[in-house]
Amino acid sequence: MTLNDILSMLGGLAVFMFGMHTLSAALEKLAGGRLEHWLEKMTSNPVKGVALGAGVTALIQSSAATTVMMVGFVNSGIMKLSQAIGVIMGANIGTTATGWILSLSSVSGGGIMMLLNPKTFTPILAVIGVAMIMFTKSDRRKTIGTILIGFSLLMFGMNTMSAAAEVLQDNEQFANVMVMFSNPFLGVLAGALLTAVLQSSSVSIGILQALSDKTGTITYSIALPIILGQNIGSCVTALISSIGANKSAKRVAIVHLYFNIIGTVVFLSLFYIINALVDLPFMSEQLGAVGIATIHTCFNMLAMLIFLPFTKQLEKLACLTVRDKPGEESNAVPMLDKRLLNTPSVAIEQCKNVAFKMAKLTQKTLLMSMELVKKFDPKIAQEVIENENTIDIYEDNIGSYILKISSKDLSVTDSQAVSNLLHTIGDLERISDHAVNIEEAAEEMYTKKVRFSESAEKEVGIMINAVTEILDMSIRSFINSDVPLAKDVEPLEDVIDELRTELKNRHVERLREGVCTIELGFILQDLLTNFERVSDHCSNIAVCLIQINDNSMDTHEYMNELKRLEKSEFMDEFNRYRSKYAL
Repeated sequence: MTLNDILSMLGGLAVFMFGMHTLSAALEKLAGGRLEHWLEKMTSNPVKGVALGAGVTALIQSSAATTVMMVGFVNSGIMKLSQAIGVIMGANIGTTATGWILSLSSVSGGGIMMLLNPKTFTPILAVIGVAMIMFTKSDRRKTIGTILIGFSLLMFGMNTMSAAAEVLQDNEQFANVMVMFSNPFLGVLAGALLTAVLQSSSVSIGILQALSDKTGTITYSIALPIILGQNIGSCVTALISSIGANKSAKRVAIVHLYFNIIGTVVFLSLFYIINALVDLPFMSEQLGAVGIATIHTCFNMLAMLIFLPFTKQLEKLACLTVRDKPGEESNAVPMLDKRLLNTPSVAIEQCKNVAFKMAKLTQKTLLMSMELVKKFDPKIAQEVIENENTIDIYEDNIGSYILKISSKDLSVTDSQAVSNLLHTIGDLERISDHAVNIEEAAEEMYTKKVRFSESAEKEVGIMINAVTEILDMSIRSFINSDVPLAKDVEPLEDVIDELRTELKNRHVERLREGVCTIELGFILQDLLTNFERVSDHCSNIAVCLIQINDNSMDTHEYMNELKRLEKSEFMDEFNRYRSKYAL
């Protein structure tokens, strides 16, 4: 084998790996946040988990990505270990799809078979892919074009490796080396090491298929242990990913490792016992890319069928391996997991889930603070302050995480989601600040033992009811992406502005009449300012959602346009709220 042949092999491998990465990233991007939804919602039992794991892995062409997502989900508390086990088993089946796709490179003949030959359709797909990227504006079409280019690179790299390996066809030294791997232990070790180094079982399977197609030296006795070793090597990615994770997440990686090791030992033991008793005639026969794909699929299917009834036992084994220490905090998990950044759309969905928790906590905190105005309770006041500190942490964590996501290649939809989250968490944090301000005003009244007049209390109560409703509307519209509901926020915000002005004027009248004091006037002014500011932030949350839905960016211009175009509907809602919260 000359230096040129070696360089051709390495070049083909590089193109192959880049094509695999491009294809996987583009497929994941096209799937978007639906991946997170599927994996989170459809794992109620192991059978569904297996089907889902197989489908997602076949879709994104990466069992490592699926397993790392499982580590991230369990580490973040989204999923339990028992739910992840079925998905991991399914991922092993889904990854076999790549071997079948790569086996197309061995197709030859005329007619329909010629159309299936990659040398025929790969250049066509590449041209279509380039055209879609260069001449279309749709982000979705560009992503589909990237998928076509990734697939073309994958097949081109495969063909290049196969062509470079052809010189090994009559090489006795290479044949002798390969015969060594018919030893089960050496074969498994070689397959595991190759996959661990390349961090992809699909790539190592592709290399084996390329060698088998052109050298004619790969027999069933050689390929079988190597393929099973490749499955074990694929566990390395998840094991590395679990470093620094909580114990439940570490157990996900351990389950993946045990599943493949025990499956390999059981399968090889049974197979070689049968071979010793029957002397299987095909063991010395040569096999091609299709044969390798068949072995890979059969082993993973058999392993899944064997272990599916024993998922609880696998879970117990993992728990025995990674034990909980006495007194250790089991719920001390990070709010967002960096492992999910490998799949940006999934990371964004997780970001949304955490932001929704932040929104609900903010709503709870503001309601508690407004309740203190009516009846002060030191314990609730302390909880308001503690919640505000927690909300600050939410904002810091989500904001930092979003910055990391922003550096990834995002679709237009994902970019809009990131923008919405970034703006909204800022408004939520400001609302929590105003909740503390309201708590402080209520505490001042409690400490100084002063109360508003009966009429003032009634008016403040009406304002609190209006703020409660606008907060509920903005939070619900954010969580449910409810644009029609978001459009109802601005009319109520205008009513709250009017209420603030009217309450200030009425207070001035009471001062003149000697019914109220200047000291209470300052407290009332603080409360009204905070109520009005809260409504402003609620409006910001709703407007951001509407803008992103309508692809508009200038807030002031947009709101003027909204009121002008929908003047009749806007005024109808405005008058309805004005009547509802009339003083």
